[in-house]
Amino acid sequence: MLPITATMPKPLVKVAGRSLIDFALDKLHEAGVESVVVNVHHFADMLEAHLRTRETPRIVISDERSELLETGGGVKKALPLLGSDPFITFNSDSLWIEGQEPNLKRLVKAWDPEQMDILMLVAPLSTSIGFESRGDFHQDGDGRLRRRGTDDSAPFAYAGVAIVKPELVHGTPEGAFSANAFYDRAIAKDRLYGLCMEGQWLHVGEPQAIAEAEKCLAAGKR
Repeated sequence: MLPITATMPKPLVKVAGRSLIDFALDKLHEAGVESVVVNVHHFADMLEAHLRTRETPRIVISDERSELLETGGGVKKALPLLGSDPFITFNSDSLWIEGQEPNLKRLVKAWDPEQMDILMLVAPLSTSIGFESRGDFHQDGDGRLRRRGTDDSAPFAYAGVAIVKPELVHGTPEGAFSANAFYDRAIAKDRLYGLCMEGQWLHVGEPQAIAEAEKCLAAGKR
C-alpha cells in the first residue's frame, strides 16, 4: 500500500471516508462479536490512538512492535488473549458489499466444529474487485476446500475472514510464519471448509484499488 503506508498503518487507510479497520470492526460488531484482539506493529501508536475512539466492540491490543510476526505468528502471539474457543480472524484489507444476509452472520451460522477445523469465507474470483490472482481454492459439493495446486486457475479466493480452532495453532513455530500453516493442517485432515460470499468482495491491497472499491461501494450504497 505504499506510498500511503509511509505515513500511516494500513488499517487506517481510508476508503469512502472510513478506515479499513473500522469497516472490519463494524462488521464484527454487527455480527455480535463483543471482544476483538487487534495486532499492532507499523505506526502502532497511531493505530492504538484511533482504536481508543471506538466504544464497540471491546478492543484488546496484541503488541508486535518489536517484531512483525506475519499472519500466523501474529495469531499465535495473540492466542492467550483469544481464549480456548474457536475465533474469527479478519484481514483489515478485506471489505465487501453485503448480499441479502450479512456474510459474517452467515459464517457463524454455518460453523460446524464436528466437521470443521477452519471455515473460510471465500469469494468467487469472477466477481471480486482488486484481486489479481488465478484463485486460491477449489470446493467440493460438501464445502471442503483444496488448494489450486498445479492447476491453471481455481474459482475461489480466500476473502480474508475465517473461523479457526485454536488447536491448529498449538505446536507451530515461534516467531514469524504464515497462517498457511493452519490451513495446511486442516487440509491434511479434510477439515478445511469454505462458505461462498454473497454480494461482492472488494480487496484493497494496493493504492489503485481504493478508487475502484469506492466506486463499487457507491453503486451498492453500502
